[in-house]
Formats: sequence, structure tokens, C-alpha cells
Amino acid sequence: MDSAQHSALHCASARQSLAARARRVLAAEGPAPSPCVSVCQMDSASGLCAGCLRSLQEIGAWSSLDDAGRRDVWSRIAGRAGVQTSA
Repeated sequence: MDSAQHSALHCASARQSLAARARRVLAAEGPAPSPCVSVCQMDSASGLCAGCLRSLQEIGAWSSLDDAGRRDVWSRIAGRAGVQTSA
């Protein structure tokens, strides 16, 4: 496996993991945790963090959002990760 294949496999695995986490967070009661996974690298093509799939605006606003706002961010993350959510 070359480095490009390894990177693509890791990215797909990370996205699946984030999708599973988004499903759990959106289904759970209580305060929504931060999506940060300490992989803070912005993708220039998408404008999203490679680790948590948030935009810089979402990352910057996180600490001032109420729980409903945080859940809205998680819902957008879920959509970016390919999770179907009910409206």
C-alpha cells in the first residue's frame, strides 16, 4: 500500500468514527461534547478541519454556543460525515 492509499484509508476510517460519534451525541441526552479530536488541520479545499469536520467559524463560536447551537453543529458534522439525520 502506498502513502496515498494509506492516507485515504485513514481518512475514511476517521470519517466513519466521527459519523458514529455524531450519531451517539445526537441521540444522547445532556450537554453536547466538543467534536475536537486534536487533529487540527484545516483542509484548504473544503475549509473544514480534517479531524472534526468543523469550519473555522464553528470552531471559534463553539465556546459561546448554548447546547442547542452545539447540537446544530453536530448535526452539520453528521451530514458532512454522511450520516442521515431526521429533521
